Amino acid sequence: MTLVDQLMRASSFPDVGLRVLDRDGSETWLPWPEVVARAQAAAAWLQALGVRYGDRVALVYPTVPALFDALFGILLAGAVPVPLYPPVRLGRFDEYRERTVQMLRSVDARLVLAAPRVRLVIGDIIRQARPPLGCRSLENGARPHLDGDLGPRFSTVQPDDLALVQFSSGTTRAPKPVALTHRAVIAQATILNLFWPDTTDVRHSGVSWLPLYHDMGLIGCVFTALERPGTLTLIPPELFVNRPAAWLQAISRYRATISPAPNFAYNLAVHRIRDEELEGVDLSCWQVALCGAETVVPDVMRAFANRFSKWGFRAEALTPVYGLSEASLAVTFSPPLAPLLIRRFDRQALAVDGIAREAEAGRELVSVGRAVPGFEVRIVDDTRAMLPDGRVGSVECRGPSLMKEYFGHAQATADALRDGWLVTGDLGFLLDGHLFLTGRRKDVLIVRGANHAPEELERVAQQVDGVRPGCAVATSWLPEGADGEQVLVFVETRRGVPSSSTPAIASACEHAVLASTGLAARVVVLAPGTLPRTSSGKLRRRDALAQYLAGTLDPPDGATTLRMAVEAGRSALAYLRMRLEE
Repeated sequence: MTLVDQLMRASSFPDVGLRVLDRDGSETWLPWPEVVARAQAAAAWLQALGVRYGDRVALVYPTVPALFDALFGILLAGAVPVPLYPPVRLGRFDEYRERTVQMLRSVDARLVLAAPRVRLVIGDIIRQARPPLGCRSLENGARPHLDGDLGPRFSTVQPDDLALVQFSSGTTRAPKPVALTHRAVIAQATILNLFWPDTTDVRHSGVSWLPLYHDMGLIGCVFTALERPGTLTLIPPELFVNRPAAWLQAISRYRATISPAPNFAYNLAVHRIRDEELEGVDLSCWQVALCGAETVVPDVMRAFANRFSKWGFRAEALTPVYGLSEASLAVTFSPPLAPLLIRRFDRQALAVDGIAREAEAGRELVSVGRAVPGFEVRIVDDTRAMLPDGRVGSVECRGPSLMKEYFGHAQATADALRDGWLVTGDLGFLLDGHLFLTGRRKDVLIVRGANHAPEELERVAQQVDGVRPGCAVATSWLPEGADGEQVLVFVETRRGVPSSSTPAIASACEHAVLASTGLAARVVVLAPGTLPRTSSGKLRRRDALAQYLAGTLDPPDGATTLRMAVEAGRSALAYLRMRLEE
């Protein structure tokens, strides 16, 4: 079975499909037969253009119907889609250009397909990357008429052929190209659908605002809907960020039962959604509120459940999960419709001894569930010897949806895939089969010989009045001549907070961190929008420290924007035109 097979099968299901919402709330309904017909026409156009079997074709689209024409058209043409994120902030355009050129070159992209307005912005990127077929747009009505004999050309696509190259949303400046086969993607979609089987009483459907250039949105939502086949309602990410209530309104309006999001989204909903925006909203239909992609914070989960209970949301719908691009997506899942499993563990034992010892006033952690069907999870020490329950170590996993490789990166592949096990880079421990994560190996703070998770410091700092939710970074470094690591915490202020409040915010954060963790940290208060992020919105801790030490950790203010516009030239001016049109 391949994604091509699944797509052709879905053409027999006219009552379900994809619903794409626009920024103004209007919708485009695409039943699966129409999705397939549009993709077939796109595939014929691509083949006529010179796209060959196995070619990598990059996609740079927002969440619009044409994205699916391109995505599925590439698959039907026997090529490999490579989703890339579109430019979002002019103030970071130089970084976006550098990363995108690097990504296009790393997969040897033959063609770039982009939305018409995006093409105006990325012209300079295309000139630098030089894909042989350039950059094109698939516009509605511009595709050739289908001759009706397209299907047999795809019979050579095999389950172990590449189906997708997606870039990891890691916190470095060099995201890795994760190569996934048809077999792996279908295995992952099948696993996920096991958690919400349709019954005579419930036919599951989803709502997602997640970007479609990463696994949680593309594989976890789109390809899972294809595998059922089922219905999925898609919201542009920028609509959610600007108006988080649109997410909950869509769940209520379309009676969705499943909707995933990272921890920051639940936090944003608590703080940004006004009661009057939820008039008439009923969230009792929402059975699986998945939470993954970043640390699951207990206080956020409780706050979300408490805040939206009056609109019918049930706390047991919250479902912490764990996964990563290299596994296609999910590795562990909490049982749906079960209470959150939250435990407190002695901080000293975790930090110094690597032992998970429960303590009434300890560090609070949320279980991200047990291994999903077909997967195994183990905890190992530095020699890769297995550790018993309750011992902190490196998390490794294996299962049917692991990546084939980091495309074109043999050494990185060998480092990540060892004897069939994926080295995740995460730290954690197992208790009765439940996985608890304690941090990232590369991000861990080592202070006086003890390991500390930056997430704990960040959580404490974010609770200080005036700090922007989800915008705190904890890191450490060894200053020249010092006798120990110095802990630094960077926080962004909320919009509208005056600069005169900066000293008080820094002092309050330092006291809060010391009281909660026992660590003396220096807090640096920054303007909103300053901290560097990955394409999926994760904060880049090491880049934040590097920029701070280099004296370049500055917000994208007016002066920076003007400088970026001059450097980007015509691309930046095109970007400005695009934003003004919107």
